Amino acid sequence: MALKVESDSITHGERLGDEHSFGVPDGEGGAAAEGGNRSPHLRWSGHPDETESFAVIVYDPDVPADPTDVNQEGKTLPEDADRADFAHWLLVDIAPDVTELPEGAGSTEIVVGGKDPGPTEYGVAGVNSYTDFLAGDPDMAGTYGHYDGPFPPFNDERLHHYHFVVYALDVPSLGLEGEFKLDDVRGAIEGHVLDEGEIVGTYTLNADML
Repeated sequence: MALKVESDSITHGERLGDEHSFGVPDGEGGAAAEGGNRSPHLRWSGHPDETESFAVIVYDPDVPADPTDVNQEGKTLPEDADRADFAHWLLVDIAPDVTELPEGAGSTEIVVGGKDPGPTEYGVAGVNSYTDFLAGDPDMAGTYGHYDGPFPPFNDERLHHYHFVVYALDVPSLGLEGEFKLDDVRGAIEGHVLDEGEIVGTYTLNADML
């Protein structure tokens, strides 16, 4: 794997800053949607000469598959509970001469109800998993496109990991549009990946792990 992913915002294997998170500790053992929610800087190099586009997937594989006890006072989510992938940013059809996303390219703040997906200066953005997760919340529900940062359960005993993955692809476009999601991107890139690389940050809102 030759593709190298770096960041001026993220130190590989270390905690993401609150400025890049959706939720932050509230100082009372819980959490609040008061983070900076600013997408981190990303830069990549070493991709194959035949690269025709890039795609970026940012996901957390540590989200509880069963949300029943998420953020419930008096209950904990054990470290060995079943987990699922949660998408935080989907950006496809990035031109082959674009090898850097500045801080804030995907988000600069929390937008209640979400940001509309679609074409951007850097590529085409899909919808992240907050669209489904917040669908039942009358105050927050909406279509969450572009980047929205970490907000792991404050009662989770597992440290969450945020994978910022860049794919070099052999096609100029994946043909995705509208409210496409993580599975749509993963299906579209199958068989087209020339190389990939990642940088990983961590985050927790569990007061005992801070």
